[in-house]
Amino acid sequence: MDAVKTILQNHPFFKEFTAEHVEKLVQHTSEMRFNPGQYIFRDGQEANMFYLVLSGMVSLEVYAPNRGPVTVQPIGAGDVLGWSWLYPPHRWHFDAKAKEETRVLALNGKAIRGLIEDDHEFGFQVMKRIALVMENRLQATRVKLMEVYDIYWEPDKSRPDWQKLI
Repeated sequence: MDAVKTILQNHPFFKEFTAEHVEKLVQHTSEMRFNPGQYIFRDGQEANMFYLVLSGMVSLEVYAPNRGPVTVQPIGAGDVLGWSWLYPPHRWHFDAKAKEETRVLALNGKAIRGLIEDDHEFGFQVMKRIALVMENRLQATRVKLMEVYDIYWEPDKSRPDWQKLI
């Protein structure tokens, strides 16, 4: 458990958490490995975990009609995977598939929801960070949808710095 505690303390998502909060998280954390092509979760399945990617690469995918699975965003070492565990109905909104051997710390979202209810300062810290993860995913989804559906036939030169917004 000391290795898990060290990883949590040093991970960007939890780096500024108090030692007490990290200690609570350790009790609800386990290490997992996924082989290339293995799904970590599928769209519509119950979402009660979230993951800190330690090594490897995960493809966050959405199914596009007439196109099949489309990678919305690659998720690599140092990234957080999953936010659906926090919000009812606690169902995944994407597929997550390991593109290469991937090692993660899996955190029990159901238990962490309980910790959030019991300790609102802890909950505030989690919510601030999950909001950033969500914002990042939404931006990646927006850009990917524009690519997939080829929304813009001709470049719009009226906003030359638009890419700085993402």
